[in-house]
Amino acid sequence: MALSVKLYELRKKTNLSQEQLAEQLGVSRQAISKWESGKAIPESDTLISISKYFDVTLDYLMKEDDSSVSEPVAIPERVEYIQQNANVGKEKRIMGMVACIGGIVCLIVWGLISIVMPSTSEQISESSMITIDGNGIFLIICLAAIIVGAVLLLKSTSKK
Repeated sequence: MALSVKLYELRKKTNLSQEQLAEQLGVSRQAISKWESGKAIPESDTLISISKYFDVTLDYLMKEDDSSVSEPVAIPERVEYIQQNANVGKEKRIMGMVACIGGIVCLIVWGLISIVMPSTSEQISESSMITIDGNGIFLIICLAAIIVGAVLLLKSTSKK
């Protein structure tokens, strides 16, 4: 069996789309499509990532003669783990986007309030019990939300 067929079957056994597998491997969906159609072959470091991801040997992936290598059996726990891992990446990305957008919206609202109603901004500043005025605290909270969101986004898109 050819590498292209093995990749296709492994992906289908784990119920992953080409897009989901591409995300897990840090490649494009088009790359997965080319590999599965036999138009291209993954680079060696990508082959290693594929073998680790699907828990199969490089021999299984690369050898076309299947007489010495038996086809791997999909372990239900491994399939469940792969599906949960795909969902965790999506959740992190969504949380990161929400945190970034929330922080940016808060900064915009704070800026508008400071411009349109300076008396409200002064009240926030005077009501603070910390040496940083109320506006500074609000600014720090907004920036922290943006930074946390960016970190979550970066972690969700990095190679695993």
